[in-house]
Amino acid sequence: MTLSPAPVAEDVEVAIVGGGPAGACLAALLAAAGREVVLLERAPSWRWRACGVFSSPATVAALRRVGIEEAALDRATRPIPAMRVETPAGLPFRLAYGDDGSLAAPAVGFDRSALDPALLELARARGANVREGVLARVVEIDVERGARSRLELRDGSGRESTLTARVVAGADGRHSIVAAAAGVMRRAPLGDRVGLTYHVTDAVAEPHDARMVIIDDGYVGLAPVPRGRLNVGIVLGRRWRSSLRSDGARAVSERIERDLGLTLGAVAPQRTDNLAGAAPLAVSVAHRAGPGWLVVGDAAGFLDPFTGEGLHRAVVSAELAADAIDALLRGARSLAPYERAMTARFRSKDVVSLLVQGFLARPALFGYAARRLAGRPGVRETMGLVMGDLVPASRAIDPRYLAALLRP
Repeated sequence: MTLSPAPVAEDVEVAIVGGGPAGACLAALLAAAGREVVLLERAPSWRWRACGVFSSPATVAALRRVGIEEAALDRATRPIPAMRVETPAGLPFRLAYGDDGSLAAPAVGFDRSALDPALLELARARGANVREGVLARVVEIDVERGARSRLELRDGSGRESTLTARVVAGADGRHSIVAAAAGVMRRAPLGDRVGLTYHVTDAVAEPHDARMVIIDDGYVGLAPVPRGRLNVGIVLGRRWRSSLRSDGARAVSERIERDLGLTLGAVAPQRTDNLAGAAPLAVSVAHRAGPGWLVVGDAAGFLDPFTGEGLHRAVVSAELAADAIDALLRGARSLAPYERAMTARFRSKDVVSLLVQGFLARPALFGYAARRLAGRPGVRETMGLVMGDLVPASRAIDPRYLAALLRP
């Protein structure tokens, strides 16, 4: 009888599970600091999945800090002057990052098929061991002592191996195996929503505004992206559950398109890729770090595409995580500074997101706020800067700002 060979074991300083923007940026930063990094991405090549594309200038600045080349950034972005928010009552208001156009850089729509591979290539160029088509099927973390974590891997040919790491980082999104292994996944506020996203052709070649259209128990974002396309992102609450079950996501999205009159000029848009979905949309974790592990990007918590700026949070979380991991490997006692830094950086923004969702759930209240945003440029500009992560989110929950927004 022929015995199968024993799984190959190796040991590294840092293992990162997930090769999206957060994982790739973290790998690039740690490799640049001289750390031994293995990045594991289950997909053998890039594929479209439900993800964010609209972002403020803050994300572009963060990507430049990580070190992405300008040529790659140019290929991956399309300028967007502003976001036009449209209420059910037909009242629009326009959110820009600097309401008077004073900011040097506009918002952008990202081509994720260009951005994500470019970030993985950056990680490789820095010296990270990037392994695409490798699934981390088991992650074992010693949550008490922080001993080396153990990962059981399987590649596309079915070959299994074992990896141990001083630190394991979860950059594997809403259903993070690392967060599950650490026992920190929790039910999120707004965790019953579904996200649908895909691209359609864009008949308007010149730069134009993105749109955020409020619908019954949901909203639809339309963001121009490179290669003559619009990204369509649909967020639906619990009232849509029965329709999604009975009719399917494709039929529901087509009905929403018809209801919105999604036509630009005289040309009806054509879908350019398959619809991708995500449920539940929101993510919550009890902790973002512990002995020998941490989570970044969506795996570290995600609440709201309306104000979420998920791409910006992904890159910033990678920067903060890289600092904490490097410090730990140089002799620091724990990864707790990462947890504290993430809380300080995003706690106020999460409060803003919950407030916005509270308004969206009450159409009359949202309409009241929309009328005041439309007619008060200073208040509107502050909201745009807060939503774009360009000023501290605490400005939007300051009682003086709320009074300026809500007074008759």
